[in-house]
Amino acid sequence: MKKNVTLFLALSLVSFLLRAQNEQFLIQPYLQDAEPNSIKIMWQTDKGEESIVEWGLTPKLGKKDKGTAFDVNFDESRIHEVEITGLKRFTAYYYRVKTGKAVSDIFQFKTPPFSSDKKSFRLVAMSDMQRDWQNPDKFHEVVNEGVLSYLKKELNDSLVDNLALVMIPGDLVQSGPNYAQWKNEFFNPAEKLFSNVPVYPVPGNHERNSIYYFKYFSLPENGTPAYAEHWWFKDYGNVRIIGLDSNDEGYQDKYQLQWLKEVLEKTAKMENIDFVFVQLHHPYKSELWIPGEEDFTGKVVEAMEKFSTETGKPSIHFFGHTHGYSRGQSKDHKHLWVNVASAGGAIDNWGEFEGRDYDEFTVTQDEYGFVMVEVDPNGGDPKFTLKRISRGNEELQRENEVRDVITIWKNDKKPNTPKPLSPSSKEQVAFTGAVLKAGTFSSKYEGTTHAASHWQISTSEDFSKPAFDSWKQSENWYYKENRQKDDDLTDEKTPRLSPNTTYFWRVRYRDQYLNWSEWSEIASFTTTEK
Repeated sequence: MKKNVTLFLALSLVSFLLRAQNEQFLIQPYLQDAEPNSIKIMWQTDKGEESIVEWGLTPKLGKKDKGTAFDVNFDESRIHEVEITGLKRFTAYYYRVKTGKAVSDIFQFKTPPFSSDKKSFRLVAMSDMQRDWQNPDKFHEVVNEGVLSYLKKELNDSLVDNLALVMIPGDLVQSGPNYAQWKNEFFNPAEKLFSNVPVYPVPGNHERNSIYYFKYFSLPENGTPAYAEHWWFKDYGNVRIIGLDSNDEGYQDKYQLQWLKEVLEKTAKMENIDFVFVQLHHPYKSELWIPGEEDFTGKVVEAMEKFSTETGKPSIHFFGHTHGYSRGQSKDHKHLWVNVASAGGAIDNWGEFEGRDYDEFTVTQDEYGFVMVEVDPNGGDPKFTLKRISRGNEELQRENEVRDVITIWKNDKKPNTPKPLSPSSKEQVAFTGAVLKAGTFSSKYEGTTHAASHWQISTSEDFSKPAFDSWKQSENWYYKENRQKDDDLTDEKTPRLSPNTTYFWRVRYRDQYLNWSEWSEIASFTTTEK
C-alpha cells in the first residue's frame, strides 16, 4: 500500500513538473481588426515565442500562419499576434492557436462583407465592465447569461453568424495599470465571446492611458500618426465605426477634432457608407450623473449632427462613464445619443448623484445590460434597429428583457404636414398664456406613430427669434416614471406673453424614426391688453 502511495505521489510530481515546463495559456485567443480579406488573432501565454494559427473552412483546418510574440509585463509571459490574409469576405472560418505545447480549442470567426454585398449584421455595444467588488462576477454574467444566452435563444445560427463585432466605449477594467485585472477581470470572463467575435474598445478614464491597453489590442492604425490607436475608424458593410478618446489627458485637443472632421468629410462622399457609429467614453449630457459630463463630447455631437443633416446618413454616438442606460436623439438631426452601460460597474442609481431631465433623452434606466444593433441594407432602403437588453438591477433582476427599441431609416419618410387649428388670426387670447392646438398626426407610411412635436411662437413670420420654442417627445422616462404619459402632442400651453401684441405660430410633427414633417402653415393671434 505504501509503495502505491509513493508511486502515485511520484507520478503526480512528474506530471506537475512537466506542466510547469510546458507553455500555458493566460488569455485565450481573441479577435482583432477584421477586414473582408484578413483578421488578426491574439492570445497570451506564460512563456514561449512560437505564435502559430492553424485555420481553414472546416474543423479539419489545414492552413497555417505564423506571427510574432512580444513582452507585456517585463517577465516571461508573451502576447502573440498573427494576421491571417487571403481570406474570402463574409465567410466563416475555423481556427486554433498554438504556442509550444499550449494548443487552444477550435474556435470560429467570420470576415466582414463589402457594402456592395448588402448583408445584414448585428453588433453589441456595452461599457463600464470594471469590477464592482459587491458584484464581482457581473461582467461574466452580462456576457455569458446576457449576450450569449440572448443570441442562442433568439436566433438559430452559430455565434459568428449572429454577431459581427463588439464595441466597448471605455472602462474595461478598474485600474488600467493593474496587470492582473486585464486577464482576470476583462479577458477571462468574456473569452467565449471574444474568441469568436472581434472586439473594438476605446479607452475610458479607468484605463488611465495604461501601456497594457495598447499592448493587448491591435486596433486600426488610421488615426493621427502621433496618437496611434487613440482614435481610429473601421468599416463593416455599410457602417463606418469611429473610435475616439475623450479622456482629459491631452487628447481632447484640436488634432483629434480635426482628424474627425477630415474623416467625416471623406465619409460624406462615400456612397457605400449609409450610417456612422461613433464611440467614446464620456457623455455630453447625463441624466443620472451630471459630474461625469464632458464638453469635448459636445463638440463631437455637434460634428455628428452636422454630418448627418448635410449627408442624409444617420449616426449614433455610444458612450459610457455613467453606469446606466440612456437613449436620446438630437432635436433637428437623425442622430442618436446612447449610453450603453453598465456591463459590470456599480449602478449609478436614481437619486444617488446629481442628475437632470434633459430634453434629448427619451428613456433612462439605472440597470445593467447591453445594446444590440441590427443593420439591414434592406434592398436599397437601409435601416438599423437598436435594442436595449436589460439584466435589471439590485432591486429587480431582469432576464434579458428588451427595455427599449428604436428603428432608424436612412431615407426620409416624412409625416404629413400638421394643420394649425387654434388660435387663428381672428382670435384674441389672454396675454397670460394661450393653448396652441393642431390636427392629428398622420403619415402615408404604414405603422408610423407620433413621437414628437415642435412648437414655435414669434413676433415675426421668419421665426428668427422665437418668443417661445418647445420640443416635446411622446415619452420621457425619468426617475422611473414617464413624464409625458398623458400628452398626445397635439396641443401646447404657452408661457405669459406680451400684451396687445400680434404673434405668429407654427408646429411640426416627428415620427418614431426621427423624420420631421414640414412646418405647418403659419397662423397668428393677438393678445389682450393688460
